Parts: sequence; structure tokens; C-alpha cells
Amino acid sequence: MTSVDDNNLLFAVPKKGRLYERVLGLLKGMGLDYRRANRLDIANCTNLPVSLVFLPAKDIAYYVGEGQVDLGITGEDIIAEADVKVNTLIHIGIGKCKLCVQGPKGKFKSAKELAGKRIVTSFPKLAQKFFTKYDEELNTKTRIKYVSGSVEAAIGLGLAEGIVDLVETGTTMRAAGLEIVDTVMNSQTVLISNPNTKFPEMVSRLFQRIQGYLVAKNQCMISYNIPKDKLEKALSITPGHESPTIMPLSDSKWVAVSALIKRKDSQKIFDDLELAGAKSILTFAMDNCRFPSDFKRVVSGQLNGILSPTKETKE
Repeated sequence: MTSVDDNNLLFAVPKKGRLYERVLGLLKGMGLDYRRANRLDIANCTNLPVSLVFLPAKDIAYYVGEGQVDLGITGEDIIAEADVKVNTLIHIGIGKCKLCVQGPKGKFKSAKELAGKRIVTSFPKLAQKFFTKYDEELNTKTRIKYVSGSVEAAIGLGLAEGIVDLVETGTTMRAAGLEIVDTVMNSQTVLISNPNTKFPEMVSRLFQRIQGYLVAKNQCMISYNIPKDKLEKALSITPGHESPTIMPLSDSKWVAVSALIKRKDSQKIFDDLELAGAKSILTFAMDNCRFPSDFKRVVSGQLNGILSPTKETKE
């Protein structure tokens, strides 16, 4: 049995499912060293006072909201269904999907047509909330039934006329002969914390680590030489995070510039810089990074649009 030190921050992560492998890569990028014993769902980190707790993704929001763990990684859909008070620190950008009302292909033109009928879902609270407006308008009662999995089979088995389920690629939905009738909400994986955690400094440190890793995955450094008389145009192409670094060269008419850019835009930026007169254009990948800004400022969304603003789930 693995014991947990009372002085350790508890960090809940998915134990299996579609997020598991990607979250393991995230933990590695954060520099968390641990060894998880076979069949145990707790692993103490060797390099930080942090204990990882491997839980079903659907339980993580409850554990964080109730204060049993301090930090967690789970989906926005799960947080909304749990209806608990947590702080959403950062959108991680994996596991993007939509929670949708679905019906047999070509049968329903709007979700309103399903009001008063049988709906099967793993998200009963969100489904009930979504159909309430139609129930009130039509003076009816939509019958929401909960199942824990294989929701898409419910219509074919005669259990429901419609379902509310997650759609990521749509492959399972189409295979079942279903289509999206309406969207309840968009969702992706987020890092959340308990508002009353006893370890705010460690939450801040782990946030900075995950922020640095995510920024490094999506950004890269670009370096190039440019004549001074063309510098203004070049800087408009590569403004950087706070400001680019400009260094003199042995040729006094030229300078060297380095700046942070979005990785997905790198080829267009190469083209634009070349047209602007830049030479020796190079990009460099980053494993991680850290910006000189305090935790509260960064989570308020002040990272040049890279990060999503902090918000508190449930007023």
C-alpha cells in the first residue's frame, strides 16, 4: 500500500480512457517523476511534495470540488455535470469534443421535436437543463434516463427516441445511424483546483510548469538577420511575447532578431520575413519555458492570447 504524506498536494488524473495516455505525456512534460505500483491508484512523486491520484475522469470534478484532492485534470463537460465549485486554471487543449443531442439520421430537424420524448444519456443533469426550456414552452416533460456507457445503442434497442452524448470524431455516431440535432456544449480538458486548497504555492508552481510545457508545444523561437532599415516591417511580423530580442551584428547595417512565434504559423512567417528582406532564418523547438510573470497575472489571461482566462465554475 502507498501512503500519502499529509504535506503532499493531491493531484487527480484520469486512470484510463481517451485522456489517459495524453495526460501521462503532460505529466512527463511537467517534470513529475513518480513510479506507480501495479494495481495501485496512488503514486508519490520523488522530486516534489505531490501525490498523484489516478481516478475515473468522471469522479475527478467531485473530488476537487469537495476538497478531497487539490488539483485535477478532467473535461469541462464533466465539471458542468458535477455542478461543483472549482477554479478552472487553464485549458489544456486535448480531448476536444461536443456534448450533443443526437437522433436517427434525417428524423429530427431540431431538439425541440424531441421534447417530451425519451432521452438516454450519461449526463442527466445537463440533458435535463437543456430540455427544460422546451418542456416549459410546450408544457411537457422530457424523460431523461441515465446509462453509464454505450449510449448510442439506446435508440436501436428501443430505449429512447434521442440521446445526449459526446461527439469527438463522429465515427461512433455515424456507425449507429445517428446525427447531431443540436449542441449542448463544447468541451475540452482543463486543469482545475479546489478554491480552498491548503497548497496554493504548489498549485502555482504546477500551473507554471504545465503552462510552460503547453506554450513550448505550441510555440517555437525564430531567429533571423535583417537590415536595420527593414527592421520595423520584420518586427510587425514577429512581435514576440513581450518584445523580440534585437542584437547588433559585426555589420553595423544589420541586426539579429529572435522572437517567440506560434509553431503552426512558422512557414507563413518564414515566407513573410524572406519577402521583408530577412536572411539566415531559423526556428528552434522548445521543451519547456517559463515567463517572468506572477501566477495571478498569468492566469488572468495575460499571455498574449496563448492561455485562456481563469474562470470560476459555478457562481
